[in-house]
Amino acid sequence: MTAHTRMTVLGETDERYDEILTPAALDFVARLHDQFAGRRHERLLERMRVRKAIENGRNLRFLPETASIREDRSWRVAGAGPGLEDRRVEITGPTDRKMTVNALNSGAKGWLADLEDATSPTWHNIIGGQVNLYDAIRGQVDFTTPEGKEYRVGFETPTIILRPRGWHLVEKHLSYTDRAGSTKPASGSLVDFGLYFFHNAQALIESGRGPYFYLPKIENHLEARLWDDVFTFSENALGLDRGTIRATVLIETITAVFEMEEILYELRDHCAGLNAGRWDYIFSLIKTYRDRGPAFVLPDRDRITMTVPFMRAYTELLVATCHRRGAHAIGGMSAFIPNRRHPEATRRALAKVSDDKHREATDGFDGSWVAHPDLVEVAMAEFDAVLGERPNQVERQRTDVWVTAGDLLDLSSIEHEVTDAGVRANVSVALRYVESWLRGTGAAAIDGLMEDAATAEISRSQLWQWIHHRIRTAEGTRITRDLVSVLIDQQLATTPRTEEDRFDDAAAIVRMVALEDEFPTFLTIPAYAHYLVDTPSDEAAGVPQEVAA
Repeated sequence: MTAHTRMTVLGETDERYDEILTPAALDFVARLHDQFAGRRHERLLERMRVRKAIENGRNLRFLPETASIREDRSWRVAGAGPGLEDRRVEITGPTDRKMTVNALNSGAKGWLADLEDATSPTWHNIIGGQVNLYDAIRGQVDFTTPEGKEYRVGFETPTIILRPRGWHLVEKHLSYTDRAGSTKPASGSLVDFGLYFFHNAQALIESGRGPYFYLPKIENHLEARLWDDVFTFSENALGLDRGTIRATVLIETITAVFEMEEILYELRDHCAGLNAGRWDYIFSLIKTYRDRGPAFVLPDRDRITMTVPFMRAYTELLVATCHRRGAHAIGGMSAFIPNRRHPEATRRALAKVSDDKHREATDGFDGSWVAHPDLVEVAMAEFDAVLGERPNQVERQRTDVWVTAGDLLDLSSIEHEVTDAGVRANVSVALRYVESWLRGTGAAAIDGLMEDAATAEISRSQLWQWIHHRIRTAEGTRITRDLVSVLIDQQLATTPRTEEDRFDDAAAIVRMVALEDEFPTFLTIPAYAHYLVDTPSDEAAGVPQEVAA
């Protein structure tokens, strides 16, 4: 255990961790907590109040109290910083050494360096990822494996955009002691942002780019305001010009889609754009309306496509909103991935991704995500066909788009059918993904799809909702706790096992988050607290689950 000012390192020390966890960096992170930990707590409490109101029948709407912001056509966001002008294809992925090199060599325009949904937040992954980013920014990330395989980075590399953990997550390997002497786990968001910004902001600026961020899981414009204040404080602390930081907000919660203009407005001096985070968006819809009756029960996961009406409303409104304010609209990640050992599966995956990116490019998106280097070329081709030599299509205003609050919540036009195969698929994906996550791998290829925490959340939340609404499948099977429990046992019995696997722990987590009466807001909260914390830390009494877990 090592203490620096009021940040105490509880996690184990490994090679080069001292280069990241320096006294000066920890002091900066402590200052961030001094300024913003209390407001973070308030925002998480507000999330709970909003969820309860929706459970009790309140419907989401565009806020009347912020109508003047939406009606004022004069304001614009800061827009692209250096190196962000052209974002037609961005690759996403975790920050382990191999994935860092692969992302930098992918040919993409940007790399979403992910410390959130694609990273299992082990202490090694979090601090090791910071080491890898530090090296990548300074051109020293090459390495050779023990088997002698060399990984080298080419001359041209994508712009790095860090995704820190969301406001709801904590880092229990670091504790923060406030000025009153109260000690609690550190905020994952402030740790990830603070360490990266402190060590790398100046080096990024000198390289001709800048400190850029993706902001995940934001639920309203007040959470965006909190981030904007974090940015301004940090720029002042390091003597940087206001607006040096650029952020892209993931619109991946059902509440945030009703406040997109307000989110852009709050971040306007630091904002580059919005992203359509499709998988978390679907999860958020299920979670938020899980108790509101059969009308909000969604069908098998693979039937919730980007072309169903409520998803079309969401993405078209995002493009129109962004372009009206001079912001980039970035598309989401198609989950299909190639398999080099199976040419036919690869052909199908490439076709699916091509169709997805063609739709986004023709709808007006300025860029999109892929999850595998082999998908960069096919995605690039679709955006090249629309953009040509232009770096983006922000000038395309989409004045034809008119979306109402009812359109965003209209599930009546989709087929609500659930099948036996859909139930089994959700059990299988949830169990196998959580097992991978427990072993430290947060992005897992499962049945030809790239699964991350968001897609696993869809699987387990659908199971919970189907059970609680006593849904009967198309084949006539009633979905119950006992049925899902049996399916978990069957999956365990038919899955090849090793001494090192974590399937028993994964099964315990899936049962906890899918079969219990209480619905955990995120499966990663109890899974992290029970299984990924190497050193116990004090619980903060009387605070929301998102803060204390």
